[in-house]
Amino acid sequence: MPAELLDGVAVARTIRDEVARDVLVQKARGVIPGLAVVLVGEDAASSVYVRNKGRACEEAGMHSVTIRMPVTTTQGELLAVVDQLNADPAIHGMLVQMPLPVQCNADEVIRRIDPAKDVDGFHPINAGKLIIGEKDGFAPCTPAGVMELLRRYEVKTAGADVVIIGRSNIVGKPMASLLIQPGIDATVTICHSRTRDLITHTRRADILIAAIGRAKFVTADMVKPGATVIDVGINRVDEPRAKNGYVLAGDVDFTTVSEVAGKITPVPGGVGPLTIAMLLRSTLVAASRVVVA
Repeated sequence: MPAELLDGVAVARTIRDEVARDVLVQKARGVIPGLAVVLVGEDAASSVYVRNKGRACEEAGMHSVTIRMPVTTTQGELLAVVDQLNADPAIHGMLVQMPLPVQCNADEVIRRIDPAKDVDGFHPINAGKLIIGEKDGFAPCTPAGVMELLRRYEVKTAGADVVIIGRSNIVGKPMASLLIQPGIDATVTICHSRTRDLITHTRRADILIAAIGRAKFVTADMVKPGATVIDVGINRVDEPRAKNGYVLAGDVDFTTVSEVAGKITPVPGGVGPLTIAMLLRSTLVAASRVVVA
């Protein structure tokens, strides 16, 4: 029997509706949640993503600011914009879209963002809070979205063996930190390029999370029958017959794995839509912490 689809579009829509409702609560007390996004250069994928973020903010009734800077922007110029946004009381959440041009140091930029406005959850202070289980920080939006998907589809995590393929600061590491927190209680293994005999790990996973950026890497023989498979990857695969010359594929070979897994996320339409939804929620949370005189 084919696996049950975990519909990220539907869950994201529900979260965005919840955010829009709670934005009205903030407005009633005189606070309009504001999100600023800084885009440096003309990366096509980043431009589309930033545009979608702006549209989502407006639909939720939030204040949205997009700052576009040329690819020649210096580190000093970018840090000056970050400082301005840190000081702007109308901005409660902010992020600098990655990747940055080579002359800009991403780590320094991330550290310059006020942790209270770091709704992307990449500042070391927020990363540290996530690890030790403090609730007043922000988790990266993609792992937070995965957690929402698991919760709303009632996927059991307590005592579950979870295997994460990928150890990035964006997904793999924070995903593991979220899953081991009290109340979630999963047992987590992180696999990566140096992992020996990867299939021995993935075949025992009750929940398998793929986040490595390699199209259709996870095949049916790597998956435990009945497992929940979360595909975080999104890759362009050449397809001459497609309108744009390519199709989108995840890190999981969906066609074969969906015949083995119990639950699975599609690509597109799985984890992706949840990232923006969780960004809006984090911005709302940041705004809710503002003290109104």
